[in-house]
Amino acid sequence: MTVGTVTPDIASWPPLDDDKQALGRQLLDWAADGSGAAPRLCLVRGAEGSGKSRLLAWLLAGTVGRPGITVHATVPSEGLTSESFAWELGRQLGYGPLSPARLLDQVALDERPLLLLVPDLHRAGAGPVDLPAAAPQTLVADLLEPLLSMPHLRAAVEVGTSQLLGAGDVDGGAPALSNAGAFEVVDLGDGDGTAVSREGEVSYPDLLSAVPRTADGRPDWSQAPDQVRRHILDAALRADDEGAAVRGLLADPGFLVHGSAAALTATLADERIPLPGRLREVWRRAAPELTAYHTDSAERAALLHAAAVGTDPLLTEFLQPLAERHWWTAVWARPDLPAAALALVPGEERRLLVADPTGRLRTYDVDSGAPSGSTGTAPTAGPGSPTSFVRPASVRPRSVAPRDAGAMLLLDRSDALLPLVPEDDLTSAIVLGHIAEHHGSAALTREDSQVTALGGGTSRRPYAVVGDRGGTVHVWSSSEYQDTPRSWRVHEQPVTAVACVDADGLTLTFSAGADGSVRLWEVSAEPMAEPMQQRACRTTALAAADTSVGPVLAVAWSDGELHLWHVFSGRVRVLPWLHGCAALAVTPEGLLVAGNAEGLYAVRLRLDVLWEQ
Repeated sequence: MTVGTVTPDIASWPPLDDDKQALGRQLLDWAADGSGAAPRLCLVRGAEGSGKSRLLAWLLAGTVGRPGITVHATVPSEGLTSESFAWELGRQLGYGPLSPARLLDQVALDERPLLLLVPDLHRAGAGPVDLPAAAPQTLVADLLEPLLSMPHLRAAVEVGTSQLLGAGDVDGGAPALSNAGAFEVVDLGDGDGTAVSREGEVSYPDLLSAVPRTADGRPDWSQAPDQVRRHILDAALRADDEGAAVRGLLADPGFLVHGSAAALTATLADERIPLPGRLREVWRRAAPELTAYHTDSAERAALLHAAAVGTDPLLTEFLQPLAERHWWTAVWARPDLPAAALALVPGEERRLLVADPTGRLRTYDVDSGAPSGSTGTAPTAGPGSPTSFVRPASVRPRSVAPRDAGAMLLLDRSDALLPLVPEDDLTSAIVLGHIAEHHGSAALTREDSQVTALGGGTSRRPYAVVGDRGGTVHVWSSSEYQDTPRSWRVHEQPVTAVACVDADGLTLTFSAGADGSVRLWEVSAEPMAEPMQQRACRTTALAAADTSVGPVLAVAWSDGELHLWHVFSGRVRVLPWLHGCAALAVTPEGLLVAGNAEGLYAVRLRLDVLWEQ
């Protein structure tokens, strides 16, 4: 056996038809070859109905739970453009949805030997037929050929009877020419001769006639056959009606919720098509998540509604009734308010403290996002300002832990921990000044004591939670003087985010490490032996609150996912998020606020049903 090659037992794989056994063995041997001797590209060819997709599905099913072969991503390509393909591949590889250019950069940096399966490449493409995005060759040129030029990536690609990726050279017996070099060919031939129905070629009127109607005569897209919803926009693009069919579909909020997200994304990208309101901007914001196989109409409505809030009032109004059926609903959006750090004000949890990238600190009403006051410009405010501070104007906070509306600790971008205190508040100056001095002195003597994370807690009393480069978490009371903190080395790598909450008489501290772990520590005992969660990406923010259903933890990740934990039961739910997240806050009533350089956004969580599924 060649070094680096695994020889799987095909008998242990799922059943395969007798006439496909040899082809299955060929595909399996190719996938198992880790020596680098086999071509990095395997083309799966054959006519309609020959079993190409089934063969790839067989390979994928057989790898589940078996060592030796790891399929890192499977991206069915029918109806996908370069952009929607890149989003899905980025999600499956753990990067989150990325543009084609950013995806290629990320894959180039990935140290894993990657194996991809790409069914239905010959059916890729969407949108108006006169645009490049409608042709599968564009996806090949934009993504597959650059990917296959990377020596650590291999792919099995279904190409039908097309000439994609050099498949046209096969019949002539010439060696394959592509960026991957010579390729393997698994050829299923002409199939069984059974014609395969292609609903996408049915006329627009015929497809529309299959859509049930509401009592007032409107199309009821929620009851339309799946094949109609998938193909009717393509049929409308082919219709000879000067675009009337396309405009009608795009003006129907019901179709936006139920139609093919990939087809809508490609069509709405065509600037020649007139659209109502600011639909193009709204869809563009939601498209990376809408194309992520969300089949729940209420979730799609919630996503599109979230993108419309603060941008398109009419579309927001249309979508709100359906969006409110879901377990989360957008409440307000402030794209005009970039946020570097945020926190709820202890004792005044309806007020949200926000630090913008320039260092200005202001408070906002958490239920509406409306301004509720200013705490000055961090870190200086002159006489006559709402509050007067004494910090250098160069401070730009990246985390904040408030003691109250006027006094707080700041973690500067320079990793300095600084107190921000009104000039006449001696108690806050002593308490917060001591915390900052303690960690500043420690950082001067030990590099691993340098502060890397700061957070707070707002339940019964305010806390300041500090994480350092050595992986230690320190919990301070910020309401009263404390000589030393409660400390524990919770992580092996630097702490990247921290949060704290009081619940049922327990002080629960949550921390995230640079190794992708999230840990729980009840400060009167030792930390839990195992992480709450471990992922192959970085945590960007944490927030916790004691709610009507118990303590809840929100975790934002660098791949764009936002996880909601019911702490006592260990249940977790993923909230599809449309924006990056650098800072989080969550109220006891279940209002979640997230912010980054793109703005500030709030959603209402239905805590009573959040973890039911």
